[in-house]
Parts: sequence; structure tokens; C-alpha cells
Amino acid sequence: MSQKIFVSAKEVADRAGVSRSAVSRTFTPGASVSAETRRRVLEAAEALGYHVNHLARGLMRNESGLVCLIVSEMDTPYRASLIRAISRHLQNASKIAMLINTDRSDRSVDEALKLAISYRADASIVLSGMPEKSITDLCVKSGQRLVLINRDEERAGALMINLRDQEAARQAFIAFQRAGCRSFAFANSDVGTPSLMAREEGFCAAGREFGVDVIVERFGATRYQSGVVLAQRLLTREVRPDAIFCANDLLACGLMDTARHQFKLAVPDDLCVVGFDDIEQTSWSSYQLTTFAQPVDRIAEEAVLWLSQPMTDSGRFCRMTPDLVWRESVRGG
Repeated sequence: MSQKIFVSAKEVADRAGVSRSAVSRTFTPGASVSAETRRRVLEAAEALGYHVNHLARGLMRNESGLVCLIVSEMDTPYRASLIRAISRHLQNASKIAMLINTDRSDRSVDEALKLAISYRADASIVLSGMPEKSITDLCVKSGQRLVLINRDEERAGALMINLRDQEAARQAFIAFQRAGCRSFAFANSDVGTPSLMAREEGFCAAGREFGVDVIVERFGATRYQSGVVLAQRLLTREVRPDAIFCANDLLACGLMDTARHQFKLAVPDDLCVVGFDDIEQTSWSSYQLTTFAQPVDRIAEEAVLWLSQPMTDSGRFCRMTPDLVWRESVRGG
């Protein structure tokens, strides 16, 4: 089978009987070209199957239009929704997303990023607190622009997007109090990302503020099965909590299923639960989980808007407030 050869702008120009620059102006928004020339060029392009090489055009301006999305746990519902939103906004801004999976924090991550840099990506968006700081060091050294989401790292010239996690945790504690709960627990993973730890610290701080000791349990990855184990640990304690704030919704779903099916507890009559992220599953009739909604679309919009503006040496912090979504896993919700 012969190799497919891409049609060049010169071939279009020859077929249309115009200059090479006329073809370029035809496919450049706002450029001056007569109606007749435009018609001839478009007819020739359609007949030959010509498409503009935006990558080559961008490299002539020292811009590739490529943006690396550096992601861990990309198969989780929240992360998938964030990837979907960011990639959509990038496409609307005529940019292309290049996905780098960083589930393994070893040399393979650096090699994958170096490969992306070799394609002259303009920027990187780090969607997680998990990748090592050395990864963002590499981005900066390559001259990329940076957007850091839910990390505690500060970078000159970068946009740093964080949630007000501690404030949300305090709100969850007060919601439990108003529901008449007396024994409070926080269910976390062992991952230890800045956002997860901020929720834990905020919930414990609220307990101290109101003179209440908060039980903390941590286990495994931030996934459904870890919620099962956390429920087993918390609900077999001598003093069983009647209010559990989970670091994310996947933990909460695993915890709720275990509480109801293994321990025969009724939610919310025997146990109140709050999650975080507002993934699709939380609205299912099986859960009806009260949770905090991550402003996914706004995060994506702010990130892409920042990358579309002129580069600056000064960075910017953007802090967003997650909304509490009331459902049926808290009494009075």
C-alpha cells in the first residue's frame, strides 16, 4: 500500500490558478482576498482533499497549539469530567490537548513528558496534586506555560487554581450538627494530596472549634473499595460515628453501601454521610448523596482563558468555592 501524501498549499494554488499566498490568505481569518479567488481556492481544496496544516503554521510563529494535560487517576469520574471540560474549552480556543497519564510516579512519567515537550507543546495543565514537583520543573525549563489545579505548589508565571476545601469541610461539620449528629468521623485515602488533606484538616479544625473530637481513618487509594474498608473500620469502633465526611464521592459510595448492606444501617436515620466532587453517581437513587460540587466547567474556562492571554512573569491564584448539593444522605437535607 502506498503511503498517503498530504496535499500541499502549492498544489491547491496550481489547481486554482492563483498564488501560494492567495491560498494562505483564503484560510487565514480576516485576511484580504477577493470573492472570486476565495471561491476558486475553496473549490480546488475540496477537490484535492486539502486541509490546513495548523501545526506547521503555528511553529512558524513559535506556537504549536498543543497543551499537555498531566493527569493521575484519569479513570475516576471526577477526573474524567475535568478532562472532558478542559479538552472541550481547548478545542473551542483552537488548541489541541495532549494527554499524559501519570499514574506511575517514576522515570516513565518524565520520559512521557519529555516526549510531549519534543513536540513543542505550548503549555501544561497539571490536573492533580499527585505528580512530583520535578515534573513542573521540567515544564518550566522547557519554556511552557503552566496551570496547576489543586496543588500546593507556587510557580511564578503560573495560574494556580484551588478550591476552598477547608471552608467546605467546616460547612459539612455544621450540616451534621444541625442534623443532630453527635459523633463525627472523616474518611480519607492514603494518597495525601493537598486538596484531600485540606478537607481533613478543615473538618478536624471545625471539630476543635465546637469542642468535638473527630475520628480520622485513612486507607488506600481514593476509590470505592477503600470506602468499603473505611466503613468497616469506622463502624466497628466502640463508639460508632453517626456522621462521616468522606474525602471524595467514590469513598462515600463504598462506605454507604457497606454501612447499609453489611451493617444494616439506614442512611440517614442511623448514619449521615457527605461526599465531595458531585460525580454523576451521587444523584442515582441508590445513593442520593449530599456532596460538594466541584466547579468543573469554571475551572476549565479559567485555565484555557489564562493560556489564551499574553504570557506574564507574575502568577495568579484563583480560589473557587464548591457548592453544597443537598440530597438525602443527611437528615434535614
